[in-house]
Amino acid sequence: MQKAGFSQRSPTNRLLFGLVITLAAVLAYSSYIIVQLAGLRKLQSEMVDRNRKDSLQLLRIQNDLNSIALAMRDMLDITEAYPLTAWTAQFERMQQDLDAALKLEEGLSVASRTPDQRKYLSQSVAQFWDAVHRMFALAQSGKEPEAREQIRLTLQAREQALSTAVSRLLVENNEGEEQAATSIAKIYAGVQRQLYLFLAATLIAIVLTSLYLIRSNRLLFARLAELSEQRSELAQKLISTQESTLRHISRELHDEFGQVLTAIGSMLRRAGRQAGEGTPLHADLTEVQEIAQSTLNNIRTLSQALHPVLLEEAGLESTLDWYIPTVGRQAGIELHYEKSGKSFPVEPSAGVHIYRVLQEALNNVSRHSGAREAWIRLKYSGDSLELEVEDHGTGFVAEKMQRGIGLVAMRERAELIGGTLVIAPRPQGGTQVRLQIPREKVESHGA
Repeated sequence: MQKAGFSQRSPTNRLLFGLVITLAAVLAYSSYIIVQLAGLRKLQSEMVDRNRKDSLQLLRIQNDLNSIALAMRDMLDITEAYPLTAWTAQFERMQQDLDAALKLEEGLSVASRTPDQRKYLSQSVAQFWDAVHRMFALAQSGKEPEAREQIRLTLQAREQALSTAVSRLLVENNEGEEQAATSIAKIYAGVQRQLYLFLAATLIAIVLTSLYLIRSNRLLFARLAELSEQRSELAQKLISTQESTLRHISRELHDEFGQVLTAIGSMLRRAGRQAGEGTPLHADLTEVQEIAQSTLNNIRTLSQALHPVLLEEAGLESTLDWYIPTVGRQAGIELHYEKSGKSFPVEPSAGVHIYRVLQEALNNVSRHSGAREAWIRLKYSGDSLELEVEDHGTGFVAEKMQRGIGLVAMRERAELIGGTLVIAPRPQGGTQVRLQIPREKVESHGA
């Protein structure tokens, strides 16, 4: 009882709970991936790209400083024919380009540069140009030796300091890019690891859910099989009880009422002979005798319909030879009966079920099909016995085919004798009932 109660519990709530957990895990992991991707975008856009642009500007500054260093070297060359003031325009252009590069670089290095570094660079550049202006002022006043001395002592030192500072910043940018690349690699590794973990967890959840479903289905199918077996046993008992009851009623009708009516008929015949022919009493007795005989015939027909004793006495084939014309006359249906194959004796217990299937099929033709004729085929073969009932009427409604008690009883009887019953609509209209039973299940070996 405990097993049955457990198998009836639906797994829906557990499956819904598992679905909610799975969806929550997917949402959480999706949020984690979104955050990680946002971090990657920030690293790539704010650090890597900015450092790369900053490095380009630092290279531009370094190139300007190198140009200034070369110009100062040429200015110190005593073989040079030009005066120092001739370099004024070139230094102004280099100052403009260097100031523009420094301004761009300052905007790109906000996140990666300390205030002291920015202050030092700007002050060093300002002091360098201030010294340059003083040098050109000396040259313009005719003091070129003092101006060259200032280049050697002051300007070259300041230029080298600026170049060193710019080189250091380039190194810091390269280190920053390497750190960013390392951070990106760590994020990718973390995302990959989390992805593997999530996939593993998902697979485990799928496996556990599948195992749970398999277990639930096994329990449900086991319960269904048990219920089906119980239903089959109950159907067999009901059919057996029905046949036993019908057999008893048939015998009672045939034996008790048949004998009583036979005795009444004999007594009426004797009374009629004693009354003499032509008398009113003789006519009345004859009429009562005919009524008694008609009643006897109806009781015998009813007895055969309830339980055909002919099955036990003459076999299935003879019973059908008698029953089919009889039911055709009673129902007003033209029945075309065909037999084929070499016949073999059928066990009475199996013959009863075949007879009942035919009885129910013809009853459905009479009541539901609307057809006025039907075809019955009894086919004997080397390995089976087959019975077909076909009509060209309106056919069965699918829902009634599933729920009809008569059709259920037909299927149960077919299962009892190891046969298969197929009830199918005909493409041209109507219905075909086909019962097929293995020969070894129905053949009588005692005949």
